[in-house]
Parts: sequence; C-alpha cells; structure tokens
Amino acid sequence: MTSSTSASGGRSPAGREGGEGRDPNRWHALWVTLVAGFMSLLDVTIVAVALPTIQRDLGATPAEVQWVVSGYALTFALALVTAGRLGDALNRRRIFLLALSAFVLCSALAGAAPSSTWLVVARLAQGLAAGCMAPQNSALIQQMFRGPERGRAFGFFGATVGISSAVGPITGGLILALASGGGGWRWIFYVNVPIGVVAVLLGRRLLPRTRPTGKGHVDVPGVLLLGAGVLAVMLPLVQAEAGGLGRLWWLFLVGAALLAVFTLWQRRVLARGDQPLLDLRLFTQTRGYAVGAGVGTLYFVGFSGVWLVFALFFQHGLDYSPLRSGLAVTPFAVGSAGAAVVSGRLVDRLGRLLTVCGLSAVIVGMSATALLLRFAPESSATWLAAPALFVAGMGSGSVISPNITMTLRDVPVRMAGAAGGALQTGQRLGAAVGTAALPGLFYLVLAGRDDNFRDAVAIALGAALLGMTAALALAVADWRRDRGGRGEGAGDSGEAVGPPVRTGRA
Repeated sequence: MTSSTSASGGRSPAGREGGEGRDPNRWHALWVTLVAGFMSLLDVTIVAVALPTIQRDLGATPAEVQWVVSGYALTFALALVTAGRLGDALNRRRIFLLALSAFVLCSALAGAAPSSTWLVVARLAQGLAAGCMAPQNSALIQQMFRGPERGRAFGFFGATVGISSAVGPITGGLILALASGGGGWRWIFYVNVPIGVVAVLLGRRLLPRTRPTGKGHVDVPGVLLLGAGVLAVMLPLVQAEAGGLGRLWWLFLVGAALLAVFTLWQRRVLARGDQPLLDLRLFTQTRGYAVGAGVGTLYFVGFSGVWLVFALFFQHGLDYSPLRSGLAVTPFAVGSAGAAVVSGRLVDRLGRLLTVCGLSAVIVGMSATALLLRFAPESSATWLAAPALFVAGMGSGSVISPNITMTLRDVPVRMAGAAGGALQTGQRLGAAVGTAALPGLFYLVLAGRDDNFRDAVAIALGAALLGMTAALALAVADWRRDRGGRGEGAGDSGEAVGPPVRTGRA
C-alpha cells in the first residue's frame, strides 16, 4: 500500500474477483448470511423483555441483569473492525462459519445458565461471536454481488438490520407467552440453536470459497488501541443505568485520547507501506463513505433508543404485557421491511435523495407518534399512533438500507470487511448513546412530573428526533453538494471494486 491506487484496490483485483458476482448460489448464500445477521442483531433487544423473569429465577442483582444486555452490546462493538480486517486478510467464509458456530454454542450455554455469573459470561462470549460475524455479512455481499444486484442485496441486508431491532421486543414477548412457566426465558436463547445449526450447514455448502483478498498481516497495536478506545467510550454508556455516566465519565476523555493515538498510528503504518487495521483513506478518498458513516451513527442514536422508551411506556405506563407491548410497535416493523426491500432497487437511481426523504418521513412519523401518545385518549392512543409508526417505519426502511449501499458501494472488495466493521462500529456507538440517554431522560421526566408517563414518552421521543434531525442535516448537505457536482451514482452502478472516485467529498 505505497500508492493511492494500490491502497484503493486497483482494476487488477477487480478482475480477479469479478467472476464471484455471477456465482449461481449467491442469492441462497445471501439468505444464509441474513438469517445469521438477524439472529445476532435480534439478540441485542430480545432479552430486554425477559430481564425481570431472569432476575427472579437466577436471583441476580440489578447490575448483573444489566450486564446481560449491555455486556453483549459491548463485546459486539469491540470485535467489529478487527474481525472485518481478519476476514479481509484471511478468509471471510471461514471466519463467518466459525463465528456463527460459536454464536450457536454460546446461545446454548446462555440458555442453560445455572447462575447469573454463567449467563453474563455466556452473553459476553455470544456478543464477541456476533461481532466477529457481522462484518463478514456486508463484506460477502460486496464480494458476491455487482451492479444493481448489489443494491437489491443491500436492500435485504438493510431490512434485516432495521427489522431485527424493531421486532426484538415482539419476539421476546411471544416466546415468553408460549414458553410460560419457570425457565421460559431460556427459550429466548435456545431458539438460536436449531436455526443456527441449519445456517452453519447451509453456509458450508453455499458460501463462496475464495482465497484471501488482503495481506495476512494484522496490525496488533492498532487492534489494541482501537479496542481500548471503543471500550473506554462504551463502558460508561452501557453502565448508564447503574450510574456509569456519573462514575465513569472520565473514560470518555481516555477513549478520545486512545482513538486519537489510533488515528496517528494508522497513518504511520500506512506511511511505511504496511497494511493498517483501518485504512483512513476510506474516509477521505472513498466517495460517500464518511458521509454515510456519519448519517448511520447519528440515526442510530435516535433509532435504537426509542425501542426501550416504547417498552417502558407501554409496559409500565399502560400496564401492557411484553407481547402486547411488542405488538404495539409492529406497524413500524412492517413499514420498515417493505420500504427497505423496495429502496434497495431505487438507490442507484435516487441516491442520497432517498435517505433525505426517508429521514424526513421518520421525523414526521415519530413526531406524530409522540404527540398522539401524549395528547390522545389513553384508551385509543396506541391505535391512533399505528399509522404514524407505519410512516416512520417506511422512512426508516428508506434510510438504513440505502445508506449502507451508498456507504459501501465504492469500497474496494478487499477492504470490505474492515469498512463494514467500521460502519457498524459507528452504528453500535450511536445505539449505545441512544439506549443510555433516552431511557435515562424518560426516568428523569417521570421523577420530576409525578410519574406522568405520557409526558415522559413524548419528551424522550422528542430527544430521539434530535439525532434523526442531525442525520437529516448531514444527508441534505451531501445531497445538495452532489447536485452541484456530477450527481449521485452517475457512472457508479455499484461497481465498488475500482479506485475510489475522487470528488473532494469528505
């Protein structure tokens, strides 16, 4: 990597990998990766509805119960970039299958946990396996698909990302309703086992067998610096309910310093011609990557936090069961699923305008939802909010999927794992901020307004809109800049294996 062309993936590598896009098994292989990705992302939120039952059955402390959720999110985020780089350097298929197998094993161990300590350790390991698996999903799409097909594939991938978060509470509530009685919560973990085993067997048969696409060297100092920096930033956030923000605020400063050192180290590694953990030229020379990563991070601040707010409002404010609470947000999931698949077909034609329209729809839908839950009659507020949630879901499906496509489509295939890992790390950090800040604000309003749940949900959803509005502002700026230039997607067609198009975009 001594020249800009070689660093960006020249045409020679494209020629060697171009045939993979015509793999007759590519669509079947895609579904294997999507099922695995769905399980890993679903496990971020599905456990939340079972926490009271888990605490009672295992005699866990509140801090231990919190680690069942936050520990998974923490190790998930820690693994993403390193695992993506390992997939680029070694073998994406092998790492995906190993990580999926580990995820299945850890799910079984979590379900069989005889104590809270066992469960927390199993969840930490499960999150690590999920984080190793996740960047291989987007990298395999980059590898297997070309042109308009890539937009369609990322459409399904975006639907998976959006729906898995939205249906977590629904699925958890349904499992608890079906597996009633002592230990019913264990099926939240056991359900992954048969599905995961089938996915491993199909993956061994269908996933493409390719040689490594990068150098075998892995930047160990970079791994340590990035891991320590992400850990320092996320730990106060995942411990927010246990007072982590107050006790561990200083870790934000440590994390910022470590990430700054990581940036300097990556530049040094690149300057001496070695392969960095994360090539920073992705952000400066790859068209659309920096903007897409920023939009994704800001959007997930609001998108991820609202599900906990809804669960708190419906279950504690309206006394809904976990299942009914999950069903109340089903319109969002339905709208998101349909829009994500359709938007994958439109992204090549509409480009950034699609995410601008999607973000606008999310903001309108969530604003209407907040107002209806606050002012509509309590007996009918949920039904009245359903159309607004559907509009917000359609908007979300037009944000996540197209943004992933536009962020990664110009990334060289041999760097796809690290690029996808960095993109998802930003999303996980945004999600950690949202899931810490919005429920915290919800409880703060409750304490100050005599347990007025309707005020609390309206104000918390209003705060979520701030992150979404910031994402919209960034997307609009990028769209306007693009209109003043050559236009989004002109001459692109999803061919992401050549050198990045240098348009001076950040």
